[in-house]
Amino acid sequence: MTDHHADRPDDVRAFFGPRAADWDTKFPDDGPAYAAGVAELGLQEGDRVLDAGCGTGRALPALRTAVGPRGTVLGVDLTPEMLHRAVRAGRDRSAGLLLADVTRLPLPDGALDGVFAAGLVSHLPDSAGGLAELARTVRPGGRLALFHPIGRAALAARKGRPITPGDLRAEPNLRPLLAGSGWDLVRYVDEDARYLALAVRQG
Repeated sequence: MTDHHADRPDDVRAFFGPRAADWDTKFPDDGPAYAAGVAELGLQEGDRVLDAGCGTGRALPALRTAVGPRGTVLGVDLTPEMLHRAVRAGRDRSAGLLLADVTRLPLPDGALDGVFAAGLVSHLPDSAGGLAELARTVRPGGRLALFHPIGRAALAARKGRPITPGDLRAEPNLRPLLAGSGWDLVRYVDEDARYLALAVRQG
């Protein structure tokens, strides 16, 4: 069903490590898109939220604003270089940063109110397993936002590739994948300016 290769942790680090240094300068205008994506989570003051695969932490300031000073914001990433850039950019002031694998989170069951995940799904070695692990850490009724600052068609064009029917992020593929992993898809947007799949934790 999928058309992506399975990324092992070492592959992910090898891909993102060398790209970390100029990641933010390559995509300088994504800030407002990230803020809009975060807004879709509907976070409340005092909520606990995770940025899964946070990279250089572009969503962390918006997440902090959403949950306020009493809330908890965690950024988790596999790639040390990405977290280093997040610190260099001062984004560790918005969140606790954790070098960890999102498919094996060091968090208790139901600890979170929401998860923000930008560009994550296509890098998970086992998509269903990774989404189920995120579901484990979120309370029933909590939310997951799968986000990308540009839509699938624009992203495929940027990479010089066509969209394929097997694309995991296509709604007909994603909806059953989420449903089997503990999530109900409640909103799906795939337009040039953004990709957003919003899901609610079952239970």
